[in-house]
Amino acid sequence: RAVTSVQMAVRRIAMRALACVACASALATGPARGARARPRTAVVTEAAATDEPLLLRAARGEKVERTPVWMMRQAGRHMKVYRDLVAKYPTFRERSEIPEAALEISLQPFRAYGVDGVILFSDILTPLPAMGVEFQISEGGAISIPPIRTEADLAKFKGKGEFDATTACPFVGEVLGKLREEVGNKATVLGFVGLPFTLASYLVEGKTGTTSGFAEVKKMREENPELLHGILSKLADNIGDYACYQVDQGAQVIQVFDSWAGHLPKDQYETFAMPYQKRVVEAIKAKHPTTPVIIYMAPDIHSKDGQFLDLLATTGVNCVSLDYTVDFADVRAKMPDHLALQGNLDPKLLRDGPLEKIKEETEKILQAGAHNGHVMNLGHGIEADTPEPHAKFFVDTVQGFRAK
Repeated sequence: RAVTSVQMAVRRIAMRALACVACASALATGPARGARARPRTAVVTEAAATDEPLLLRAARGEKVERTPVWMMRQAGRHMKVYRDLVAKYPTFRERSEIPEAALEISLQPFRAYGVDGVILFSDILTPLPAMGVEFQISEGGAISIPPIRTEADLAKFKGKGEFDATTACPFVGEVLGKLREEVGNKATVLGFVGLPFTLASYLVEGKTGTTSGFAEVKKMREENPELLHGILSKLADNIGDYACYQVDQGAQVIQVFDSWAGHLPKDQYETFAMPYQKRVVEAIKAKHPTTPVIIYMAPDIHSKDGQFLDLLATTGVNCVSLDYTVDFADVRAKMPDHLALQGNLDPKLLRDGPLEKIKEETEKILQAGAHNGHVMNLGHGIEADTPEPHAKFFVDTVQGFRAK
């Protein structure tokens, strides 16, 4: 028996190695930017079919048996079980930083809906205290942060060699490890981080940026760009380390968020956001080359026509998450075939229905993404007042769909 177990383990390791070689070869021979690749035949191995969950493979750009599904902000206020926990853990930081609370909340949508992705319940601001910046989040979502607006402020902000990801957020590592134990290969465990420009927007504004129109960030871009680049550079180093720590502790996919970068004009996006997006992705890939990275930028007046999408495809990520303002089929036709896409049902449609329309739009997106790597999701976070039966219906629709 012991010999048989060892032999089986050796076979599994060998098959994983073959699968990794195949993936690396596919990535190395992917099409150049702007080139249209010929349709690929997915490399199917026993390891891929049995040892790795669907979403992990789809996020790499592989063609899988069916499209996996999860929902941004799936763990949270739209679920009664979450609201019931608020009495026990009244602040957001308690719910996200006490391991037993964060673990329970992370698992709630998996248990209720059977989603294919289980994302860590946390916040993009979570690592900031370990960088020397405390913050608070109110129940309404308002954020309070001591602002960084001078060179003296920046000097106090911890950077490379001062920020230690392994000790910064031990509760994050604990929750990720337990999530892997809980879900096994039935779902993919996702970690996530905020990208430098979005985090810098909070740090410079000192509060929720949209309430002020990002006036302080605009002022710094124009009057002291060197200071802003200094903040962004420290953040890029720290967030790259923090993302790698999440993978070390159990995250199988990392989603990176740059919600406020979309507010930049395109030329300033290329100056203040994109280089730091690339640095974070490069840091992840340097240590974890086979870990898929998904990038998401929220919709706004500059990116509604999809003008940032070509640029996002060059950041080194494996998958671009689409907002709900773009047509999935149109984007799929324009993007390189090796690049996976995620999304992009309108969360307001999911909330309001009717169910027939949810099904129709969901299947339209699924059909458009059926022949390339596709992770089904919403085009933004789920609305807090979405009926739970609507969320369950959406997940069931995706999991029951088979492409024509």
